[in-house]
Amino acid sequence: MNWDDTTDTPAPERFVGPEAERLVGSAADGEDQAVEAALRPKDLDEFIGQERVREQLDLVLRAARARGATADHVLLSGAPGLGKTTLSMIIAAEMGAPIRITSGPAIQHAGDLAAILSSLQEGEVLFLDEIHRMSRPAEEMLYMAMEDFRVDVIVGKGPGATAIPLELPPFTLVGATTRAGLLPPPLRDRFGFTAHMEFYEPAELERVIHRSAHLLDVEIDPEGAAEIAGRSRGTPRIANRLLRRVRDYAQVKADGVITREIAAAALSVYEVDARGLDRLDRAVLQALLKLFGGGPVGLSTLAVAVGEERETVEEVAEPFLVREGLLARTPRGRVATPAAWAHLGLTAPRGATGGNGQQDLFGA
Repeated sequence: MNWDDTTDTPAPERFVGPEAERLVGSAADGEDQAVEAALRPKDLDEFIGQERVREQLDLVLRAARARGATADHVLLSGAPGLGKTTLSMIIAAEMGAPIRITSGPAIQHAGDLAAILSSLQEGEVLFLDEIHRMSRPAEEMLYMAMEDFRVDVIVGKGPGATAIPLELPPFTLVGATTRAGLLPPPLRDRFGFTAHMEFYEPAELERVIHRSAHLLDVEIDPEGAAEIAGRSRGTPRIANRLLRRVRDYAQVKADGVITREIAAAALSVYEVDARGLDRLDRAVLQALLKLFGGGPVGLSTLAVAVGEERETVEEVAEPFLVREGLLARTPRGRVATPAAWAHLGLTAPRGATGGNGQQDLFGA
């Protein structure tokens, strides 16, 4: 690729549409990013949750510091909002190195990546978010940069083109992805350490909420923190967002102290129920149960019944409903589970499939 392959075309937006607008969505808007910057832990000891990842990463970083070398390249995978960006900043802080932050969609040409790599300092951490969305030419250039700390820059075109090797200073690449399966094996194999970020347990989220409340100068009791944690979908980003909305309610409607009653009342106003479902989630379940008797029903039909786009139902609402065991995907369509009927306070009709679709597939 030529150096003039760089472009000023803006990268596509990371999060648009319904997911970016939901209170329980895992996307980060401008307000979230500003608050997260203030709430982020600065080192591994301060980081809450992900105990196994923290332990393993601590060993990797300690060993690198003892050798006086740069840390191995790190790949972090997992759902949005679990702390991948925070961990990348902690890696830089633990290594005493600067950090450069960019994303896969921003690198559309190999020249874009070459410009970034050639300006890195020795030991610098390069954080590449959504690494699975990087262009293929840039991805192939990254192979050599990660392994040999070198890139070949093509000067000229056609038969007269010449490859000029450019040596790079040792650096640490931290890649983050929500879809590790989309990474090609040659790229995945070049990471010295790979970690998968799990969803948080309620007790861990309570610790996150107490810490954030302290930093935000918000008074909250243990039961109030537990109420918010139980509705946060196992995601610290959502927990912090709900905490801010409950704080607003407590300041306007009460004495500013967050208790279980205040938290429940506030989240009721914002239509987040005790299990973390919001308006869209409940609309999907209600349509599935009340209009189609629990299914099976096709995705397009279900989307029309809810009044949403097919992609919105499939990519925004369904993942959490499936993870919570409220909805199942079968060859015949979407099927409600007994837990869905119970959650909405409805009685399943006789002959309901129970979420496995067997009766509809093989029954009379």
